[in-house]
Amino acid sequence: MPEHDRLFKELLSTFFIEFLELFLPQLASTIDPNSIRFLPQEYFADLTAGEDKIIDLLVEVKQAGKEVGFLVHIESQAYSEREFTRRMFFYFARLYQKYLQPIYPIVLFSFDQPYREEPHCHTVEFPDLKVLEFNFTAIQLNRLNWRDYLNQPNPVAAALMSKMRIAPSDRPKVKVECLRLLATLKLDPARTRLISGFVDTYLQLNQQEEQVFQEEIGRLEVNQQEDVMEIVTSWMRQGIEQGIEQGANREARSLVLRLLSHKLGELPQEVRSQIDVLSLTQLESLGEALLDFSSLLDLTNWLAQN
Repeated sequence: MPEHDRLFKELLSTFFIEFLELFLPQLASTIDPNSIRFLPQEYFADLTAGEDKIIDLLVEVKQAGKEVGFLVHIESQAYSEREFTRRMFFYFARLYQKYLQPIYPIVLFSFDQPYREEPHCHTVEFPDLKVLEFNFTAIQLNRLNWRDYLNQPNPVAAALMSKMRIAPSDRPKVKVECLRLLATLKLDPARTRLISGFVDTYLQLNQQEEQVFQEEIGRLEVNQQEDVMEIVTSWMRQGIEQGIEQGANREARSLVLRLLSHKLGELPQEVRSQIDVLSLTQLESLGEALLDFSSLLDLTNWLAQN
């Protein structure tokens, strides 16, 4: 779940206006792009759930030609939650109390199931009085048809097609279409990696699907094939580099721990945890330094300094 939250927050913050243009074009058309300001994370103690909650994305914007701004609050919800509309109202009330600005609440439902339409209104009412009616805009990806977004020249479409409702047999085709659309956008390398990494995370293919994926690439026009294969090749290169580095880290860490245990005896778990997060370069330095250690204190001092 933390990885899911990170991916969606990175996508929505990088392509905030593109997200609004895709799903809420009328709202996007009123916003002055130069006014967009991302506000710090907000933490709330959710007494009903007994845990702390973090607002996913809070953005201050202004309408073109107007001095008074408003807030856009976006939540990415990765699972169906019984009292979610109530929680959204709590967020709204606390944010409104703190900032005293109008708030436009949006929820991006990103789970695969259930397929039923999620509620998007929280009410408090009596037979003779409606005390409260709180609404938010709901975008439920698993109720959207990915084919409707094939020709949208928008990076958010290229990413989120991978989370829309997809028949199992269409998974390889959708992945190709995501990359084809991404290639047409000609984004800079960092943004291309962000979108392609998002797609690869949510459309991981098995061996049989991978074969169909390659066949689908072969059906593209020649120039599109080249652009898509360039993205796929960059995935493979990055994966190999990460794999080599991770493998080297594991081997170096294992060797250093064996040497330290042989020299100093059994290491406390706290010390082992500190060693677990060292980089390859730091592990190499520790491997040299441990030759001069005579006690556990020497090791803890080295860790404190490095």
